[in-house]
Amino acid sequence: MQLIATSHPDVLVLQPQVHGDHRGFFLETFRSSVFAASGLPDVFVQDNHSKSGAGILRGLHYQVRQPQGKLVRCISGEVFDVAVDIRKSSPNFGQWVGVHLSADNKLALWVPPGFAHGFLVLSASAEITYKCTTYYAPEHDRSLRWNDPDLNIAWPRTSELVLSDKDRLAPSLQLAELFP
Repeated sequence: MQLIATSHPDVLVLQPQVHGDHRGFFLETFRSSVFAASGLPDVFVQDNHSKSGAGILRGLHYQVRQPQGKLVRCISGEVFDVAVDIRKSSPNFGQWVGVHLSADNKLALWVPPGFAHGFLVLSASAEITYKCTTYYAPEHDRSLRWNDPDLNIAWPRTSELVLSDKDRLAPSLQLAELFP
């Protein structure tokens, strides 16, 4: 497994070593020793799996007071996955990273605690799995506006999107409850 730097020093792409032949393929999706050797959290307490249709945008989500680190993979279809640094004390505050994750490229994205996370489905449907460093806590769940001009995220498409009411009504970066 190779850890690949992105434009943000805390967000990483994981590229697995894929072993394939006429029968199919095998790959490791996570190895604790690789994370620990890189100074990353190597304990995850919850695994999640979601399925979404074309044009669905989920996010940008985060938890205050119980921030989650997430290791995100797309196991079916393709998504544009985004991590946004919302730690006010960070020199990279407000910066975002976007990565195409797909069943074909088999990449994963490490989204550290203190980041908002979201994705846009680019295929007819997509299934996402992600490991979390802390449990989901609905009382701390927050959303950040996906199309905030202060973030200026370069989504691959911005029309005919399907959003939840929570995401449609999410506050801007200037008004949202953020991390110190």
